[in-house]
Amino acid sequence: MIITRTPFRISFVGGGSDMETFYSRHQGAVLSTSINKYMYISTHRFFFPDQIRVKYSQTETVDKLEDLKHPLLREAMLKTGVQGGIEISSIADIPAGTGMGSSSSFTVGTLHNLYAVKRQYITHETLAREACEIEIEKLGEPIGKQDQYAAAFGGLNVIYFNTDGSVRIEPLNIKNDVYLQLQRNLVMFYTGNQRKASDILKEQKQNVSQTEKFNTLKSMVLLVSDLRNSLYTERLDDFGRILHENWILKQKLASQISNSEIEKIYQTGISHGATGGKLLGAGGGGFMLFYCEEKKQQKLMDHLKPLRKLDFSFDREGSKLIYYADEEF
Repeated sequence: MIITRTPFRISFVGGGSDMETFYSRHQGAVLSTSINKYMYISTHRFFFPDQIRVKYSQTETVDKLEDLKHPLLREAMLKTGVQGGIEISSIADIPAGTGMGSSSSFTVGTLHNLYAVKRQYITHETLAREACEIEIEKLGEPIGKQDQYAAAFGGLNVIYFNTDGSVRIEPLNIKNDVYLQLQRNLVMFYTGNQRKASDILKEQKQNVSQTEKFNTLKSMVLLVSDLRNSLYTERLDDFGRILHENWILKQKLASQISNSEIEKIYQTGISHGATGGKLLGAGGGGFMLFYCEEKKQQKLMDHLKPLRKLDFSFDREGSKLIYYADEEF
């Protein structure tokens, strides 16, 4: 049996600039971190050597790889050259469609695992790049590149998306007490709405051709430097303010990013201790993140009942092989 563990991520500012419609004309950037909530992919030898069994929200058993309905699993197997006699299972700490990049964590983790099946060492950069190829180029998903790189590399980073399509990771080597205080000042709540991001992202992708929307994304990219500098200069009071600016700008990118219920949650948070925040992911539902000093968090939680709070910390490792029991596939 082989098990890989791949983190989910929180994107703070710059989301949307990782899409080709933007970064092909202007360098994109996001500041994000991976967290200690994970996608686990396990593989082991299947009893029937010519069959493939996969278990996710459904179970499939097929004789031919082409008959596999799950597109990410099918393409990952084609990419790595794994054919049959294998069972693949997935378990996640957080449901899909909640804004933490679960699909890309699934793709990165599956690739990592299947390369281990083939006894091939693979770099984080290759995992991220090949996950992008599968999701964006092969399957035509209207998404960007940040989730794949955040999942593969892990850590607190600025991720740059260059006009030539290349990606650069800049790890943020901030003081440990600032790093820990930042974690303590972040609070996350589940809004209760799982959603498929593709419709929102399709609209956002189309809207980038409009000068106003394009300039909005350019302003969001500028906030990445501001947020980065607030960490290096230990001005954490600015962190919430910059998150707030980013959230105001993000809502201008597409019509479904926010709604009356989400706005009510956000304004309740701002009125009771938070200095900023954002809805994670494309929008429409999922997890709401707030920046709120520790001493004010109980008041915040009291006023956001009955929303479920998610306890988390930052992850530093990225996609990782956590169990390997050698067996012939």
